[in-house]
Amino acid sequence: MTRTALVTGGSRGLGRASALALAQEGTDVVVTYVRDRASADELVAQVAASGGRASALALDTTSPEAFPDFVAALRAVLDGWGAAGLDVLVNNAGVAGHTPFGEITADAVDALYAIHVRGPVLLTQALAPLLVDGGHVLNVSTGLTRFTGAAPYSVYAAMKGAVEVWTRYLAKELGPRGIAVNAIAPGATATDFAGGVIRDDERYRTMIAGASAMGRVGDASDIGRAVAAITSPAMSWVTAQRIEASGGQSL
Repeated sequence: MTRTALVTGGSRGLGRASALALAQEGTDVVVTYVRDRASADELVAQVAASGGRASALALDTTSPEAFPDFVAALRAVLDGWGAAGLDVLVNNAGVAGHTPFGEITADAVDALYAIHVRGPVLLTQALAPLLVDGGHVLNVSTGLTRFTGAAPYSVYAAMKGAVEVWTRYLAKELGPRGIAVNAIAPGATATDFAGGVIRDDERYRTMIAGASAMGRVGDASDIGRAVAAITSPAMSWVTAQRIEASGGQSL
């Protein structure tokens, strides 16, 4: 039977690359978006053009009051596909946070908490009845929980550190159902994240490449393929792990 996956924040960046990599392996994919419906529809069309099946649903993961309606909409999509439930959940939705010490505000901390911690926790809880036993949950973290990057990312990295701790607890909670729960920690990757600085600033790219064992900055497709690999049936015995996909950055 064809597997199904939900990728939050799947209309762009790492989420889009992950959705495409999963679809290329024959998985039916649902992606969420907040405002950019056009990009989400473009991804759905791209998957369809290659013979796959995809759908796009609106979801703001900072608004838990919307989760019941979202779960109902997702269930309707899965039912339409004849799917028993959701095999893979990728909690990817997120934003960069610029919080230089001395200028950190309560609103900035709360906003990062809402999207990077509260959102994945409450959404996964809401989706738990749809998760198929033996499936996968993958939370997107960051390489910045291991190596210390620019100071303005301190709060963002701290929120991702919380996600990694919660990943281990969730793995224990869902383990009896055979559901593997892991976190992927991407290193510096060329996307539009944080204004596209890694993608567009050649000086910055050269600096990062020089500190990487593989000598280059990551591409979104590198992370997408890693997501597909980690959530494959072959990885069903691997759980509660932080898996870094950084090309050996800052070793």
